[in-house]
Amino acid sequence: MSKPWIRTFKSMIRRRLPILAASVLGILVIAIPAWGALGGDTVSILADQSAMQGRRRTTAMNSCTVHEIQAANGTVVREYQSADGKVFGVTWHGQWLPDMRQVLGSYFDQYAQAMQARSGTRRARGPVTIQEPGLTVQLGGHMRALVGRAYVPERVPQGLRAEDIQ
Repeated sequence: MSKPWIRTFKSMIRRRLPILAASVLGILVIAIPAWGALGGDTVSILADQSAMQGRRRTTAMNSCTVHEIQAANGTVVREYQSADGKVFGVTWHGQWLPDMRQVLGSYFDQYAQAMQARSGTRRARGPVTIQEPGLTVQLGGHMRALVGRAYVPERVPQGLRAEDIQ
């Protein structure tokens, strides 16, 4: 014979299980770092959209898909995704730079080291181009009108040129 409190407990668990599952899933999604843009996949694009509090528009091209995210602060970020699902290029323009750690994902450390290495030789003004093995980053513009792009040359799909990433 089962005790009444056990039936009540089981009934409460059954009613609240969907809420508990949704809460755990929400916590996991928030806990996933949004640094997955360059080299990431569709999940990282959605995480970037959420982190930027932006609207996303998708455009299919011949050899890739372009995900354009308009951030709440007005910055526009485009993430170029190849047919295999990986992001091979990212561009941005707007009044503010996007979070470079977020945009560059696992390539951020390589970018930061290259920027630090050139800090002694960099002019105070003008565009910046970083060409490292496996990573190209270009930054330019002026205050409140900043532009840039980053891509992994080896991952650019055949039939697409680096100049097409804009």
